[in-house]
Amino acid sequence: MPYPALVEPAAELTVDEVRRYSRHLIIPDVGMTGQKRLKNAKVLVIGAGGLGSPALLYLAAAGVHTLGIAEFDEVDESNLQRQIIHGQSDIGKSKALSAKESIAEANPYVNVILHEERLDNDNVMQVFEGYDLIVDGTDNFATRYMVNDAAYFLKIPYVWGSIYRFDGQASVFAPSMADDAPCYRCLYPEPPPPGMVPSCAEGGVLGVLCASIGSIQVNEAIKLITGIGEPAVGKLVIYDALELEWRKLKVRKDPNCALCGDNPTVTGLIDYDTFCGAVSEEAADAAAGSTISVVQLEHMLKERAEGTRDFVLVDVREPNEYEINKIPGSVLIPKADFLNGSALEQLPSDKQIVMHCKTGVRSAETLAIVKGAGYADAVHVGGGVVAWVNQVDPSQPSY
Repeated sequence: MPYPALVEPAAELTVDEVRRYSRHLIIPDVGMTGQKRLKNAKVLVIGAGGLGSPALLYLAAAGVHTLGIAEFDEVDESNLQRQIIHGQSDIGKSKALSAKESIAEANPYVNVILHEERLDNDNVMQVFEGYDLIVDGTDNFATRYMVNDAAYFLKIPYVWGSIYRFDGQASVFAPSMADDAPCYRCLYPEPPPPGMVPSCAEGGVLGVLCASIGSIQVNEAIKLITGIGEPAVGKLVIYDALELEWRKLKVRKDPNCALCGDNPTVTGLIDYDTFCGAVSEEAADAAAGSTISVVQLEHMLKERAEGTRDFVLVDVREPNEYEINKIPGSVLIPKADFLNGSALEQLPSDKQIVMHCKTGVRSAETLAIVKGAGYADAVHVGGGVVAWVNQVDPSQPSY
């Protein structure tokens, strides 16, 4: 169903703006009025990363006059494979500032507002207030639920996107625009179990997938702002880049939704880190008192080389990650082998087991399994191979 335009039109377009946006103006559905609405719009983009990069560039090119950027990170070389708003010379620079500079090159008529802070319960409502629309490019579940709840309380619609490896999803959550419009919690009432769904940093993402989903998000934003077409409210768009397959599923408002249902139990911002959990309770319990640093591991490896200590160092990452970098002397046994039980057959019973992954999340999960199998003295390496490269062996590449 069509929805009314989200933004009132600006008073006028300048001659220069008419020239710039002429290809929009000659589309009957957009025209002068639609372009004036874009000029008057205030859109907040959360993240200047994989999804935020194409979203910010296309929103700016489309003529959205006020763009907010909520981003606290710095540009890393590994970002450049997909985060097209940044370049080689931006490495080490604030992502928000880098994005602002690229937007100025794309469209000098855009007013960019920077929010260079991590969104949390203390600032999210203040940051969101005053924007007409939010485009969510976050990559973790805790922030997604917080964005959903804050937007709901402030009655601001938002466009959501998600990417992982070759798969992408997008939808529009706008309970304030229609009584039957679902929110993110209607689609995903509970976060997945900790460790079940890796982040892009853990599992990877095809760079061009960001453009596919990011452009869908901008398309939906333009439709909402101008009141044209049928936005993806109550719809979930799913894209499989490997099979070149698009699907569209209906998402209905859940009357039992904890946020927007008939008897809501979430009536304010909650502890989203606890709600989503970085690691499972079992993993947290196993890691408590059984976590070593990479400096400690380096010392242990020296002792092993001298013959004064013996242990098995197990890398629980995937084989393709193991090819990128590794801690010398480790053996590869992927996490999946621990989950199906086959890994336990490969572990000696007379040696201490030391486990690591990329950052420490997966190794904490597998540590719980190993301890449950009777390896009481097993430990895992906090920070994983990322900490090893940063603190011990910077000659290796990071990813």
